[in-house]
Amino acid sequence: MEKREEFDLLAADGYRLTASVTRPDRDPVAQLVVGGATGVPQAFYRRFAAFAAEYGYQTWTLDYRGIGKSAPPTLKNFRMDYLDWARLDLAALVDRAAQEGGPVYLVGHSYGGHAFGLLPNVDKISACYTFATGAGWHGWMPWHERLKVAFLWNFVGPILVRWKGYLAWKQLGMGEDLPIDVFHQWRHWCRFPHYFFDDPAQSERVKADFGRVQVPLLAANAVDDLWAMPGSRDAFVQGYVNAPVQKLDIVPDQLGLTSIGHMGYFRKSAEPLWRQMLDWFESQA
Repeated sequence: MEKREEFDLLAADGYRLTASVTRPDRDPVAQLVVGGATGVPQAFYRRFAAFAAEYGYQTWTLDYRGIGKSAPPTLKNFRMDYLDWARLDLAALVDRAAQEGGPVYLVGHSYGGHAFGLLPNVDKISACYTFATGAGWHGWMPWHERLKVAFLWNFVGPILVRWKGYLAWKQLGMGEDLPIDVFHQWRHWCRFPHYFFDDPAQSERVKADFGRVQVPLLAANAVDDLWAMPGSRDAFVQGYVNAPVQKLDIVPDQLGLTSIGHMGYFRKSAEPLWRQMLDWFESQA
């Protein structure tokens, strides 16, 4: 049986994070680092980590700063850069996993597919598989979802941020509460068809970061994922200019699933997707 251990992890700037490792009951075949989605605590990936451990993968998760067990007592007046989650937090987990030896693979969910290209230690990753990574722009969404997103970004979100001093995401039933800077940066980049690649203040650096990535990437997106449809994915992964990129469109009913959406990739019903992912990693060894 797999064994899950929770531990403290220091980011490069000294911020204390809470992370976990799920160990297999035999020598691991590889280290599997999970880069989670925005506002999603690591506990959401616990079932996936246990599944991967059954197949011999030592699996690592964390709560980014400001999220879950890595959050301060209050998010009011808590300041950070949205990209800290990649450059400081996830990078620290990659370093820790790499200490165990063997290949290190990254599984990215939504933001995790952004974080991969921002890692300062991306050279320690042998391959990356992402679910639900897209550019975030409302124009890639169906018209009815565009209206919802516009209402969120331009009305509900600003009101909550002014009232609370952070985005009270939980009150909307959409995940963990988010630091104020995450809300403002995320909202800003979602105005661009190619996300932060189109932001003049970020473009030069993020393009340089992504240009360093040369390892295989497979980007899988469900056709019913309204926040990250295949077209949105295609717009974003263009940034991986030097990496061999594969794209996979997932049709839920072909897997016997009624829906996947943006979060269903890591629910129990999606185990067939997990097996496909591990098979792909094995093909990269």
